[in-house]
Amino acid sequence: MNVGKILSRLALIGYFSGLLLAIVALAGFWHRSERDLDQPIEFPHYIHAGRLGLACTYCHQFPERSPHAGAPPLELCMNCHQTVAVDRPEVKKVREHYREKRPVVWNRVHALPGFVRFSHQSHLRVEIPCFACHGAMQTVTVARQVRPLKMGWCVSCHRWRGGPTDCGACHH
Repeated sequence: MNVGKILSRLALIGYFSGLLLAIVALAGFWHRSERDLDQPIEFPHYIHAGRLGLACTYCHQFPERSPHAGAPPLELCMNCHQTVAVDRPEVKKVREHYREKRPVVWNRVHALPGFVRFSHQSHLRVEIPCFACHGAMQTVTVARQVRPLKMGWCVSCHRWRGGPTDCGACHH
């Protein structure tokens, strides 16, 4: 094989490697690092998690047994809001949804690309606190993504805490 053919093959490999790298980089920006999405009902975490001191798992009941934390069912909200703060506009919305048996369709704040496998369950099992990824929710009115949730950020945490760093741990 002559030098010209070798160089052209190397150039072709370099081209496709660069293209693949660009695709992977763009996939990393598929979601914004900070999301400020409008929600159908304004939920004041600073009251529920802050002032009242409710644990995250009081409302988000599934992270210990499922990959997803889940949004709280309206029945849970109504445990208090049958009688508490019933005159407030946002509570009126909750009560209306409950009365009409109409679920609240929340906009997802923390979203990862489809090729990433994430489990709240495995992170809670090794006692990583919710605020490590979600920030100080007890101080906010509007939930927003406060950590980058990009591969480098996750890998740094895995290395620091002794978590798995092989590709198959998080990617399928």
